[in-house]
Amino acid sequence: MTRRRPAAAARTAPTRTAPATDRPSSLPRNLAIAYGLLIIYACLHPFTGWKATGLPLFDFLVAPWPKYFIPADMVFNILGYLPLGFVAAAALPRAWPAWSTVALATLLCALLSFALETTQNFLPTRVASNLDLAANTAGALLGAAFGARWGHPLFDHSGALQRWRNERIIDGHTGDAGLILLGLWVLGQLTPDDLLFGSGDIRSLFGIAAPLRFAPERFIAFETALSATTIVALGLLVRCMMRRPSPWPVLVLIALGIGAKTLATATFFVPSAPLAWLTPGAERGALVGAALLLASLALPRVVQHAIAGTTLLAATALVNLLPENPYLLYNLSFTRQSNFLNFHGLTQLVDSLWPFAALAYLSALGLWRGQHLAEEHSPRR
Repeated sequence: MTRRRPAAAARTAPTRTAPATDRPSSLPRNLAIAYGLLIIYACLHPFTGWKATGLPLFDFLVAPWPKYFIPADMVFNILGYLPLGFVAAAALPRAWPAWSTVALATLLCALLSFALETTQNFLPTRVASNLDLAANTAGALLGAAFGARWGHPLFDHSGALQRWRNERIIDGHTGDAGLILLGLWVLGQLTPDDLLFGSGDIRSLFGIAAPLRFAPERFIAFETALSATTIVALGLLVRCMMRRPSPWPVLVLIALGIGAKTLATATFFVPSAPLAWLTPGAERGALVGAALLLASLALPRVVQHAIAGTTLLAATALVNLLPENPYLLYNLSFTRQSNFLNFHGLTQLVDSLWPFAALAYLSALGLWRGQHLAEEHSPRR
């Protein structure tokens, strides 16, 4: 007698989907898009004075070696495109041969550089350069070679970085957007003429004068409040993105921000005083902010989310109320050279707009991931 039970069971068996480890990670693609947009802004800054020169559009491709050559420009262009080549290679399918991954990632980066160099023909403050194009392509090639070798082991779901991300950070594009947002915050700390962790200065974007006159006691008090509220906002923003509580991501982010601020101070100001940003107000604010953050981590998740938004708004308001920074005299003569002016324009824009992007992210997190904020998530099995 023929048995029919297994066939019936087969008909009712649920369809098995591919495990998460078989799906490619979207993080390198999102990083490549975000980094490409940053390069576009840096290369076309300040976006004013557009006009045609009347010269052939592609003459720069056959231009001779420049009379005035700054080696730092070439190094800057190589290093600027190296991360883009890395994440572009990591975003391509893993099944591709390494040579095709390197070739396509390098080609995409070279086309971006070629388009930007060509567009610079219409900006009077910029000069299209075949040397810049070659340096950008070389940096992209180097980054793509590294990305083809180590990109997938790093970003794929079986890789160390992706395993950490899956275990600690909320999934989907929401988690990717949060990680990119934190990376942009670190980039904004490379703005040298800001106070410690002082983001959201829209006065500089619109040329608005400071509303308050400088007074030492008042300035130190405002700076203390700024540093404290920013540390609380950053720590709770990271906490809202996490599946489980852990102090290490917060500590690493703050350490990266301090490192970026120290590097910017040493580069754009007196190299012998890299800690010039450590003013009395910044020091006091860091201590107060650390204590308040530690106390806030014991509160319910929904309350932490609300405090993160409130302190972020308060810190942005303080930045725009403070008078000009009296501690550091900005060295314009240095940044007028080579690509440092363009890099400063990029970091200044990111630093000015970051709090508003963070507030939008917190709002979206509350709307789309309300359950995540209402209860703790257990780690993936």
